[in-house]
Amino acid sequence: MADARSRTLARIHRVRTLQLGLTRADEARAHDKFASEQALSGRIALLAEAVAPVHETQVAVSLGAAAHYRDRLQQSAHAAVERVQAAEFHVERAAEATRAAKRDQSAVEKLLARADADAVLKAIRTMEEAPAFRKVRHDPC
Repeated sequence: MADARSRTLARIHRVRTLQLGLTRADEARAHDKFASEQALSGRIALLAEAVAPVHETQVAVSLGAAAHYRDRLQQSAHAAVERVQAAEFHVERAAEATRAAKRDQSAVEKLLARADADAVLKAIRTMEEAPAFRKVRHDPC
């Protein structure tokens, strides 16, 4: 019975370890996506600054084109901010999933340690309860 329980706990531990690895990988992907979204938002902000009006006099067509590009960049910047917020939410959710998976794995590891300790105690009790054999040695006469 204890052997079946230890096999079950070992199988559960393997599954929880795999789940922990998967959630850590998901969290790493979420962090990467968050970083790339932040970088994209920064690049859009730099482009918006580059298209900002200058104090020099320009042709009306040039001003109209710059205004169009600024408007498009503003829309892109707004979308990028939303993507950054979504990526940040995904990072938080992935981090929580990783913490939950780690808690589950730790609980199974504690159960395994307790099962091992119980098995050792059972073996000690078995040895203590075993009859003492006295080996009779005969010296050569």
